Amino acid sequence: MVRSGGRVFIGSFTAAGGPGLVTAEVAAQGGALTLLAAVNDVPDPSYLTLSPDGTMLYAVSETAEGAVAAYRVDGGRPELAGPSVPVDGSGPTHLSLYAGHVLTANYGCGSVTAVPLRPDGTLAAKPSGRLQHTGSGPHDRRQRGPHAHQVQPDPSGRWAVSVDLGTDSVRVCALEAGVPALHRECALRPGSGPRHLAFHPDGERAYVVNELTPTVTVCRWDASAGSLKPLTEVPLLPGAPAGDAYPSGIAVAPDGRFVWTATRGEDVLSVLAVEADGLRLLGTVPCAGHWPRALAEHDGFLYVANERSGDVSWFAVDEATGLPRYDGSVQVAAASCVVFG
Repeated sequence: MVRSGGRVFIGSFTAAGGPGLVTAEVAAQGGALTLLAAVNDVPDPSYLTLSPDGTMLYAVSETAEGAVAAYRVDGGRPELAGPSVPVDGSGPTHLSLYAGHVLTANYGCGSVTAVPLRPDGTLAAKPSGRLQHTGSGPHDRRQRGPHAHQVQPDPSGRWAVSVDLGTDSVRVCALEAGVPALHRECALRPGSGPRHLAFHPDGERAYVVNELTPTVTVCRWDASAGSLKPLTEVPLLPGAPAGDAYPSGIAVAPDGRFVWTATRGEDVLSVLAVEADGLRLLGTVPCAGHWPRALAEHDGFLYVANERSGDVSWFAVDEATGLPRYDGSVQVAAASCVVFG
């Protein structure tokens, strides 16, 4: 397979010995990564996202105080584009771009914050608003209150959806004068602990990976109504795990035929076939590391950030079966996410 190469950005937890924000290069042929440089301007840049034109990179600072930072990446080495901006929320774990703002999902306090973007892509000095989630779930230790784990726009660009592990729900919102405003809260099974959501390329289906039970919830998405309807729940593992499984990341194949997930407690990747009425588990493969926190698909390869073994591994995906085959890895201490430019 001939590839065009490109840039890769890797987040890590500096509090656990990570190097910060790492830049790498994808080989022009094959999926191999070559590490180029690291910058350590922001503590715990655990999740990253790129601007559509690829010139700006945004990172959460997953600390008790919580902040977001912007980098210019149109050259080689990322350069911090102004001071970090507090997000008025603790422990932000995810961010995305929506309607001229950066949205952060603040896990610690269970909220979503909006920070306006200036015309040059840099961050405004302070947030324009925040949506506080409320509620709880049946898990005594993990669901005593809300824990927003992810926020992203839907394929239509009209809505933003936030996944809350603590309240077993997905909230659909929009911005009103820069403030995230709740449109609808969509309930999932109590105790499932939803963590991340990925949309199917058709824009009409969505898959929610659950952290408190090793399952994926298959949902119908109606962009016209801003409504998410759970349809069925599919196991990620061929048998019951020995202990807590801690599923984490999820990715959908660009052609919509397969869904992949990572499960930290089992150190495996699951492969699921997309079917008309849901998903079907095809099998699991080892993640080639320990504690796979996130995964990403890029040009026929899967890339996995293995947090506790401190590496990013990559897998060539069989086009016919969707099964990943381990191809290599690079060392990145406390790796937490992988984003392609």
